[in-house]
Amino acid sequence: MAADDPFMAWREMREREGPRVSLIRLYALVAGPRGLKPHELPLEERRELAGRATPLLWPGFQQNPRSQPREPMPVQVVAYDPGWPERFEAWRGRLAGLLGPAACRIEHVGSTSVPGLAAKPIVDIQVSVANLADEDGYVPRCEAAGLQLGFLDHEHRFFRPPPQRPRDVHVHVCQQGGDWERLHLLFRDYLRTSAAGRDAYEAAKREAARLWADQGAAYTEAKSDVVLSLLDQAEAWAGTTGWTV
Repeated sequence: MAADDPFMAWREMREREGPRVSLIRLYALVAGPRGLKPHELPLEERRELAGRATPLLWPGFQQNPRSQPREPMPVQVVAYDPGWPERFEAWRGRLAGLLGPAACRIEHVGSTSVPGLAAKPIVDIQVSVANLADEDGYVPRCEAAGLQLGFLDHEHRFFRPPPQRPRDVHVHVCQQGGDWERLHLLFRDYLRTSAAGRDAYEAAKREAARLWADQGAAYTEAKSDVVLSLLDQAEAWAGTTGWTV
């Protein structure tokens, strides 16, 4: 079956080799026999393939049926904005006031949390909770802050503003002490200390935005190899410095 079906071939590769077999590899398997480059596949075809691949990319993925859909935004990577930490602090205060002790920690993560790093102009916030499965303890309070639950998976819950509000923030709720929490904090802290890491990541981001501006999922997946290599470096750095969450 895999010989005749690029998706099944990609699935077998993903199960065998892990997350370095990205969505972009699936696009390449489909595009190659047609003499196309992966980004030259029609957008609707890429979206259909991404929909089929999502349960493997994000185990446990479920779209929130009550979430109001937003029009897709072109991916844009801009120069670092010194105002991003202030935006985080404003949202942190709002979330902390509503979540109270339900939030074990509220952290600025993602590229906007790394001084000097170019990024999409959307602040990423990570909220750690004691029990991720206890959605009653945090979902209504995040909604009260002006957010909507977009989707969930085994590791986190993803919130964003509804369509009538600016898309200037994403909130990721994760399990305190879990892998999601640790890896995002490790990645942030390593990039804050490594100029070479920042340069490599920024180059990957700009190239991904150049090729995949019309599809956010592809933009994210196009950075997979660089992100995973940087995480390997970050783990080595954590071992030598004694870094912990």
